[in-house]
Amino acid sequence: MTNLITEQPLSEPYYALEGQVGSFGLVRPSLDFSEPLTRDRTLRYRLNAVYQNGGYFRDFNQEIERYFIAPVISWDISDRANLTVEASYTNDERPFDRGLVALGDKVADIPFDRVLGELDDRFTQDELNLEYRFEYQISDDWTFRNGFRFTKQDSRFTAAEPEGGLDEDTGILSRWWSDNRSDSERYNLQANVIGKVKTGSVEHTLLFGIDFLHLNEDFDNYFDFTNAPPINIFNPVYGVATIPSTENLPDQFFFDNRITNLGLFLQDQITLLDNLKLLVGGRFDFVDQSNRFRSSFGDDSITEQSNSAFTPRIGIVYQPIDPLSLYASFSQSFVPNSGITVDGDLLPPERGTQYEVGIRGELFDGQLTANLAAFHITKGNVSATDLNNPNFSVAIGEVISQGIELDILGEISPGWNIIASYAHTDAEITRDNSPDEGNQLAGVPRNSGSLWTTYQIQSGDLRGLGAGIGLFFASQREGDRSNSFTVPGYLRTDASLFYRRDNWNVALNFRNLFNVDYIESADSRIRISPGTPFTVVGSISITF
Repeated sequence: MTNLITEQPLSEPYYALEGQVGSFGLVRPSLDFSEPLTRDRTLRYRLNAVYQNGGYFRDFNQEIERYFIAPVISWDISDRANLTVEASYTNDERPFDRGLVALGDKVADIPFDRVLGELDDRFTQDELNLEYRFEYQISDDWTFRNGFRFTKQDSRFTAAEPEGGLDEDTGILSRWWSDNRSDSERYNLQANVIGKVKTGSVEHTLLFGIDFLHLNEDFDNYFDFTNAPPINIFNPVYGVATIPSTENLPDQFFFDNRITNLGLFLQDQITLLDNLKLLVGGRFDFVDQSNRFRSSFGDDSITEQSNSAFTPRIGIVYQPIDPLSLYASFSQSFVPNSGITVDGDLLPPERGTQYEVGIRGELFDGQLTANLAAFHITKGNVSATDLNNPNFSVAIGEVISQGIELDILGEISPGWNIIASYAHTDAEITRDNSPDEGNQLAGVPRNSGSLWTTYQIQSGDLRGLGAGIGLFFASQREGDRSNSFTVPGYLRTDASLFYRRDNWNVALNFRNLFNVDYIESADSRIRISPGTPFTVVGSISITF
């Protein structure tokens, strides 16, 4: 499910139009309108809409095409009550792309825009979200909140997928035909009460409530494991054959997955002293799951499981002096896994424990903030791609991730802003029923960071003119959890030029300014996503 946060209605009329054009045929117009619908401004609306065509650098014979629309209505029923109703619809069509492959212990040395499927491999998705949020202020100290969200998502891809059999001498890559469809419906209901009380000199902010989730997922997977033509990764020839119709794909797997999750939660934020706060909370989860697995090989089975857990959360913040805060936290997590094994079995829920300590400071009268934290996270039953059957999942026994993070954000001087981050992370598979035990987790660099800074002229004839530059780096990382190949580190440079004056905004954004080859992500030898090459996007917007 895509997590969308829509713009909320405004009390004053607001209208914005933006147009973007850029590399690889990108065209992206958008609008954002909002205004009150009644004289007393208690009823308001907002409408966002976007259309995109183009913008993908890989060498397919097709483009990305995307529509998005999101209307929102907000009604102040009274001084104490508000109801917001919103919807969003997304239609997304794009090339289906597994990316590059590994050769030996590194990424194959082939052009980053080369397609190893077929040029007409296609992915389509429709997503509908319907939501309401109700808030009622019971008193000056207590508030009731209730919300419901329904999400329906229908997806399909048809492709010649890399199968994993690569002849490293000839470059011949085996493939199979895939026609995979998934339909899901998600119902999420939540209600909570938040309020303030005092016990003597101690202040409490209490939060307690309930949430309910029901998820229906149906996967219809059609394959032909033997008759798709292979491809030479060094000299590809496309169109040797076309994917058969769905009914003529003989290897078929069907999964009907159901998850119901009831959660009860309670939290107390305690102000012990003006400079000392304690957070204590907990959550009870009760989960029922079932899956029906059918196949063209005669399988027809139903697997069910029920699980429950209590997960606590504790945190403390101490402020020895005004601009400095010291904090520590402990929390546990419990998350149902929706992945399915190749045998049709359900994965056990993921469980986690996290410890974190840190220091947060404000500099230059609060203009600049910095946060330094150390963390240790243990997770069990982590869902991961089945490397032998990439359309299915397995559960990794235990993963430990630990390290430090540094974040800096603020305005150094008028018009000069900075956002910087650095992370040192050690992520290891510490327990598993496979040879992967002791390996580094795929896709996690030991060192990564970013720096983005902009300056905008504040006065004179050039007021509103600005520029920005950003650096993004990641060190070498493992390409799969077997650690069979490595992904090299990289340093990418982005930049921007912009002019903001009155209600106009004109900008040129440059991504990967020096056109470096880098890998965005990888989780197996046949699923390696290359990063975007040098790209320019120009935009102009007006508000009125």
